[in-house]
Amino acid sequence: MDTAASRACAPLVAALLAGDHAAALAETRRLVAAGLAPERIVTEGLEAAMGRLDDKCTVEQFNLLEIMLVGRAVSVVVRELYPDGLPPARGKATFVIATLEGDVHDLGKNIVRMVLIGKGYRVVDLGRDCPVETLAEAAEREGARAVLVSGLISPIVPQVRRVRAALRARGLGGVAVVAGGAALKQLAPADLDVDYVAENAFDGARYLDGLAADGAAA
Repeated sequence: MDTAASRACAPLVAALLAGDHAAALAETRRLVAAGLAPERIVTEGLEAAMGRLDDKCTVEQFNLLEIMLVGRAVSVVVRELYPDGLPPARGKATFVIATLEGDVHDLGKNIVRMVLIGKGYRVVDLGRDCPVETLAEAAEREGARAVLVSGLISPIVPQVRRVRAALRARGLGGVAVVAGGAALKQLAPADLDVDYVAENAFDGARYLDGLAADGAAA
């Protein structure tokens, strides 16, 4: 929908898609000075940019460098709007993300985090080499709607299979588990005891969009 806010945010969207973090920051400050609420900048600026990037980045056209540049620009804007981090009440939903213990690769995880933040979600990143129990504890503490686990190497698979039980032990059986990464996307959800295995960051984000929408409607 073409609104005054979306028109005002058009230069921000262009700067984000160009991966120009300096221009994106300048546009964000201009919008704030003009009185546009941070929530509108997120929805009309960041979310709009991520939607267009999602449309562009099909499996055949997935450009890792482009996504990383856009993600850096998104992160700069979010820090400007919310210096202390996106508060729980402002995010569409809260997700906890980690690369599990035994795997120190975190590029894929970082891309997912940036995509989700750009779409207006609150993301709690536990980093890499994260114990399963730490993940479950954070899900309980943060009121997470889902936990997201990334794995590049196959030895991490047994760790992923422990996540559901760790959540249930804390009474969090309703928290969804989403997996992604080179090693994990070779397996079916039933093989990992997760709700969904994402092909890439945008595929996972689309699943989580549906999850968040169902939660809002409940």
